[in-house]
Amino acid sequence: MKRGLTRAGLGFGGDLNEFSRLASDYGFHSVDASGSEISQWLALDGQESVLSTLSERKVEIASIGLPVEWRATEEEFRAGLPRLAVDAEAAASVGCKTCCTYVLPSTDWNPAHFMAVATRRLRTCAQMLGAYGIRLGLEYVGPHHLRTAWKHPFIWDLPATLDWIDAIGDPHVGLLLDSYHWHTTSGSIAELRALSAASIVHVHLSDAPDVAIADVIDDDRLYPGEGVIDLGGFLSALEATGYSGAVSQEVLTKTPPASDVTVLLERSRRGFEKAWAEAGLS
Repeated sequence: MKRGLTRAGLGFGGDLNEFSRLASDYGFHSVDASGSEISQWLALDGQESVLSTLSERKVEIASIGLPVEWRATEEEFRAGLPRLAVDAEAAASVGCKTCCTYVLPSTDWNPAHFMAVATRRLRTCAQMLGAYGIRLGLEYVGPHHLRTAWKHPFIWDLPATLDWIDAIGDPHVGLLLDSYHWHTTSGSIAELRALSAASIVHVHLSDAPDVAIADVIDDDRLYPGEGVIDLGGFLSALEATGYSGAVSQEVLTKTPPASDVTVLLERSRRGFEKAWAEAGLS
């Protein structure tokens, strides 16, 4: 598995070129980005230079975010599809094979209607991405406070997400597994070991404070190795499935971090080393 970074928790505002350099300097092997960031770098330096730079740094772009608003009106959804095609082409040109989106655990829609509409829309997105060799990862969101943030409950755990992926019925759809959401749903090591590597598209890593699971807040995350989640067990279970993709740090916080990015990158590096050691990984 590849140690990766998102911008979440780092407070870094520089461009993707610089972000990939910093990742390499601190021992990370991948970064998550937006499709527009990739397009901007390609426009500045060209594909050959971008690929050469990433190769020299031994860093890959692991995933982009889904730019389509699939949770709102049909007009908004359709308006985002041209952007998806542009982002997918840019991502594919630099070897990125994953695009991800999150699934909120409650909705103001009639949930049955929302399920039908969202299934169709996400299948459409997956089919477009698949044409570029990219898979769509769905991330369930577990914190209890978000399960009642809107009128009706929706999908918020691993079994339901896997069932929904089956219902979408496209081979380019898989799971974005997040250690924080796994923790907030009282997930087990056994359910992780039951996954196949092919079912996992991408992974996020962060830690949680020592509070009751029902009181865990989505934007109160800790750096890996600084909380109570069994990250060693989480990672060793993923290793047992045969998953070999990126594991990207995602530390959501209520306020932007005050420390310098280099301090936070070193903190991240140490956290990953601790989690990897607890998992018995090299």
